[in-house]
Amino acid sequence: MGDSELPDKDLNETEEAQPSAAELEAAGQNAMFVDAEPEPEAPAEPKSAEPTADPAQPYRVLARKYRPQTFSQLIGQEPMVQTLANAIRRDRLAHAFLMTGVRGVGKTSTARLIAKSLNCIGPDGEGGPTIDPCGVCEPCRAIAEGRHIDVIEMDAASHTGVDDVREIIEAVRYAAVSARYKIYIIDEVHMLSRNAFNALLKTLEEPPSHVKFLFATTEVDKLPVTVLSRTQRFDLRRIPTERLAEHFAWVCEQEQVAAEPEALALVAAAAEGSVRDGLSILDQAIAHADLEDDGSGGLVTAARVRDMLGLADAGAQRRLLGAILEGQPKQMLDAVADQYALGVEPLALMRALMDVVHRITVMQIGGAMPDLHGEEERGQLSDWAGRLTPGQLHRLWQLLLKGYDEVKTAPDPLVSAQMALLRLIHAADAPDPGSLVRKMEELAKGLPATPAESASSPASPAPSAAAPPQSATPLPPADFASLVNRVEEAGEYIAASIMRLQLRVVSLEDGVITFARAPEYKDKIEAELRTALQRATGRSWKLAEITDPAAPPSLAEAAQAEAAALRDAMENHPLMQAARAAFPQAELLDEKEQAAAATPRRWSKHA
Repeated sequence: MGDSELPDKDLNETEEAQPSAAELEAAGQNAMFVDAEPEPEAPAEPKSAEPTADPAQPYRVLARKYRPQTFSQLIGQEPMVQTLANAIRRDRLAHAFLMTGVRGVGKTSTARLIAKSLNCIGPDGEGGPTIDPCGVCEPCRAIAEGRHIDVIEMDAASHTGVDDVREIIEAVRYAAVSARYKIYIIDEVHMLSRNAFNALLKTLEEPPSHVKFLFATTEVDKLPVTVLSRTQRFDLRRIPTERLAEHFAWVCEQEQVAAEPEALALVAAAAEGSVRDGLSILDQAIAHADLEDDGSGGLVTAARVRDMLGLADAGAQRRLLGAILEGQPKQMLDAVADQYALGVEPLALMRALMDVVHRITVMQIGGAMPDLHGEEERGQLSDWAGRLTPGQLHRLWQLLLKGYDEVKTAPDPLVSAQMALLRLIHAADAPDPGSLVRKMEELAKGLPATPAESASSPASPAPSAAAPPQSATPLPPADFASLVNRVEEAGEYIAASIMRLQLRVVSLEDGVITFARAPEYKDKIEAELRTALQRATGRSWKLAEITDPAAPPSLAEAAQAEAAALRDAMENHPLMQAARAAFPQAELLDEKEQAAAATPRRWSKHA
């Protein structure tokens, strides 16, 4: 009799009061949700914070304590919730769902909520699948407490083999014990081996009507295409920073903790769209504030959050950027040293400057900046947005991005950050690439048309009509030596050598060269010289060769004559004559000629 009464008594106790979180932790249950109360609309009852005073009640971190119990508490995923609601309402439920997204956006929580929605029977026990599970019926409570026999959760990171999947394949043949659907939640499904995926394919494509598969993964690209084609995929979005800040403010209110809005905005920004990461950071910030004994009463301030995360102060960021924009290197180095002394890492400093430049750019194009705190910050950024051009802002961003990569890999990050910021100051005087292009286009407009362009144009102007543009073009050098140097600078080395060695220039006029050559030069050089002169000066030239024995020497001949005259002057100098008398066998050597002759002699020696 006593044995038969004990189960009834246990059953009544289970129906009247659910086990506490401490009991679930002690029993090894996966109690991942908040204490289930009969009010599903409230995300979490304030009473959930009360048991922390009990020494027997273990503390649960905020990320577990405020895990959503209903779809109404799942923030930032409204499109997915609407799709599931329509599917449930129209009885168009898929047999397999795949939740993807970055960490902490609610993939596993969504899978458990779907399990509750599909198996909820309502407070009266007569309900069907619903997007708003009641939270009070036995299936809802059992799933919330992680003890439902028909909701099996498997961690694919520790069950990767085909044997683990074979157990699922064998178990799906049997109907659910007490629920409407037998549900398999496989977390981190991308960790399954290839053989495990292949073994699951047939069952995943045609499972029994009482079975639903719910997959969650952060790396959907590692899943085989054959698996993706058999599931209904939901891409969970990153939570916007503003939405995260509102949620963290609500959590602080539930925890009876005071926090500055700017501090919550910093936590939300550091979370990078992940609710779990943000709640973990907020948990740390609350503990950090409680440890401070400065009379603030445990207030979570922005300064403490910055100090905890190693971020630069917003005012210091603006002062540093102001020193860069004003071209003050000493003030910039002092500001970097001050931030480094306060514990700000150089990498975080570079990232903070990039964030300021991005804010200025967004403000310049009229974008909304709801996360600005204080009129001082708004006024300073507005002033920069009005003074700086878009090209300057983009150049600042590119240089900061390059400096960020250098600081990340540098052996001394502080020195690398200083050099990168000094480069920003010096680059401020560099011309904008766009303005350089415009100047080149303006210069090109003033140049005369090439011969090919003139020939192809049916309405080519007469030479007299083309005279004004040519007169506007800079004239070639007045002397032939300068013209040869100009050809050589243009890369036409062979043409420049021909002009130095062969051309005895009789006259050099605007666009016309009249020259003679020594009798030993008989090759045709006019076409090559015209092309070189065109490229060097940007205009066409006319070359006229004549026979004139009285023509002046070429540049090479003039250089040789000058060198010979200098040598004769040296030989006739009294000091040289005295040296000749003292050293009759001495020779006068030219260093350049000796160096040029040394190489052939060395090669001939080795040969």
